[in-house]
Amino acid sequence: MQLALTTTLNTTFDDAVERTRKALSEQGFGILTEIDMKSTLKAKLDEDLEDYLILGACNPTLAHRAVGVMRGIGLLLPCNVVVRADPSAENTVIVDAMNPALMVQVTGEPRLQSVADEATTRLQAALDSLTAQ
Repeated sequence: MQLALTTTLNTTFDDAVERTRKALSEQGFGILTEIDMKSTLKAKLDEDLEDYLILGACNPTLAHRAVGVMRGIGLLLPCNVVVRADPSAENTVIVDAMNPALMVQVTGEPRLQSVADEATTRLQAALDSLTAQ
């Protein structure tokens, strides 16, 4: 099973971030957290990294349904969406979203399948809309 749903964009990093936020919003996901890995690693470890942003995206309806099935599922909710520059190609940005099917596979809880399926549909639609622009 794949770890992520992914797409590659030929654009600037800032444009990819803006488009990703919009695409997620159109699919009912809000951004609750944001981690700038590049600046964090530079500040804390003095290590350089390409542009790398983790967006903590949440669809409240899907999260509520999942938590209703299994309270501890918050550990595996498909919330992280990573927007990262491809260090091997200029103006190439990769957008990854956690594969929601992992929730079902890791827990073995079949009642999470419908939540995972809807989350997959919404996240894939958001990624697909990025390449359609």
